[in-house]
Amino acid sequence: MVGEIAPVPSAAGPIPRRLFTFSGGFLTQKRLRRILHLAGHQVCLGRPGPSDGVVVWGDSPASRRGRAMARRWQLALIRVEDAFLRSLRPGRMGDAPLGLLIDPVGLHYDASAPSLIEQILLSDNLQDSNLLARAAAGISRLKHLDLSKYNLHDQSLALPEPGYVVVIDQTRDDASLRASGADQTTFHAMLARAKADHPDARIILKSHPETALGLRIGHFTAQNAASKVTLLAAPVSPHRLLEGAIAIYTVSSQLGFEAILAGHTPHVFGTPFYAGWGLSYDEMPQPRRTKTLTPPQLFAAAMILAPTWYDPCRDRLCAFEDVCDQLEAETRAYREDRNGYVAYGMRAWKRRHLQAFYGGQKPLRFAVTPEKVVKLAEKTGRGLLIWAGKEPPDLLTSARILRVEDGFLRSRGLGANLIPPLSLVTDDLGIYYDPNRPSRLEALIAAPLPPGGAERTKRLINALIKGGATKYNSGSTSLPGLPKGHRILVPGQVEDDASVVKGAATIRTNLALLQSTRAANPTAILIYKPHPDVEAGLRPGAIADARLAGLADVTLRHADPAASIDLCDEVWTITSTLGFEALLRGKRVACLGMPFYAGWGLTRDLCPVPQRRLDLAEQAREQGPIGLIRLAHAALISYPRYFDPVSRKACPPEVALDRLIFGPIPRPGAVHRGLAKLQGRLASFACLWR
Repeated sequence: MVGEIAPVPSAAGPIPRRLFTFSGGFLTQKRLRRILHLAGHQVCLGRPGPSDGVVVWGDSPASRRGRAMARRWQLALIRVEDAFLRSLRPGRMGDAPLGLLIDPVGLHYDASAPSLIEQILLSDNLQDSNLLARAAAGISRLKHLDLSKYNLHDQSLALPEPGYVVVIDQTRDDASLRASGADQTTFHAMLARAKADHPDARIILKSHPETALGLRIGHFTAQNAASKVTLLAAPVSPHRLLEGAIAIYTVSSQLGFEAILAGHTPHVFGTPFYAGWGLSYDEMPQPRRTKTLTPPQLFAAAMILAPTWYDPCRDRLCAFEDVCDQLEAETRAYREDRNGYVAYGMRAWKRRHLQAFYGGQKPLRFAVTPEKVVKLAEKTGRGLLIWAGKEPPDLLTSARILRVEDGFLRSRGLGANLIPPLSLVTDDLGIYYDPNRPSRLEALIAAPLPPGGAERTKRLINALIKGGATKYNSGSTSLPGLPKGHRILVPGQVEDDASVVKGAATIRTNLALLQSTRAANPTAILIYKPHPDVEAGLRPGAIADARLAGLADVTLRHADPAASIDLCDEVWTITSTLGFEALLRGKRVACLGMPFYAGWGLTRDLCPVPQRRLDLAEQAREQGPIGLIRLAHAALISYPRYFDPVSRKACPPEVALDRLIFGPIPRPGAVHRGLAKLQGRLASFACLWR
């Protein structure tokens, strides 16, 4: 977790531990109670005592009784609202919040009285350089990831030509509008002002997401459209919309806050928390707000210091950056899977797990022949999801094809033992283990790091090394004493594995690998580690003991990969993922094949490097050299997707790594493994009951 800076203490004093409620929402919304509990508060019913408080939801009609009771008994009134990075869908669609504003002072959207955010903005705590660096990184990251309060927007939707004015609509009877004294007249006056200020510009009336979804009513309709006025109800990206605007008009929408972060000075007709700090043109002056702030200072208060953030996978309070990681994972899954898939080439036992990974928006449809998969995909408008290596060579389709494989932080146990993966990769260009064609992973390695990517990758690598995590996380960490000298670890592989079939050159067997390594290193101590699938007798690649004796000084059987790497000075491999894990741990790696991590200047490459990969490396060096951080970010963060088997949610790699190191991970028993194939076949018909 990124280090947090403590919020400024409130002038209202500490929040009471026991908070009494007089509305049903605090009793029916489990996430709401859980965040309050983790923050040290107990939600209670009955009559409060003199040291207790009353908790209400914002300024909603349901909060009136609670506010009256707090006044009657002269108790602390605690107001709770959603934080500004909430969820994938609006709450009215069932999504629970990822954070709360727990405010003992007032309401952030009502400037008639102070609030917690206002107190923070007026304090001296916003001069901290580390805090402001976090804020600047957070602003850049939200823009790059296209994250907002709600995140159902469609990045593929076209926007008007840049140069337009945005007038932001809000839902009727919103609490922030009541606090501002705003009504239908206010919105019409705001539109009239925008027209007067920009008589020659196109004006976009941006509907609220809940209005566009039919959940609530807004103030503008198609009747407000005119020759230069357009109603925009489509779920376009808010960040992209702001990029093309020349002016922003709002009453109190969060989009006004995001406009400030995008470099605009919005015209504000209400009393939101972001008005009055020299960052907006304010129709309603705020006498208490006498400071001039910067966008990072505003962001630090609103997104880092004031909210109480929650990690739904690890069930704990967390920092803003952790919530950003989680929402990135959930939003990525939604954006990639929203149109659904037809799946082909999936072994029956994998189908239930593939449904969990990729069927969250529309259940996967499984087909057993190439003809059926193409017909079903083109009929339903879905993409094709094909297990890598199972793609028919003559497949002709207009549908998008994604090839699926296990990721590089897979499981605690072997796939051959029907242990489900925590990570999978999808590739629309090729697949990572095949150097004979481009892959999406290659493109990601060659691309610049995103905002905050270097720091996040370093933290992930450090946690991975400290926890001893690898792809399968199996084997004993208690290893025998090894001879002194220069030790070379030689990891065995499954000889018919696709990475060997596609990525090997002249050396294609474990015996040939050992022989080549010995010939090149006659005085070294060779440590041979058989592949766990081969040791279990599940896959080919075993070497007879008599042959091993003349080549390897030590054979590490059933050994933990991380512990094995730590004991050696370098690794010689064909295409094993263990070579990548050795690079992460600072070891030298020689490749006799062409795995995904070779050909970038990080390994000693003993077979020809594809010219395409060399060209990508040279192209990428214009933006900075391809180093271990860029390789690791692509392989561990941007290429795979992760699924948490505990919370049953899409999750970031940090959560999957925690599960691999500390648990818990539900593990199928003998009966479950026996039923896996039957469950997989039933998964083909999930569309009948979901």
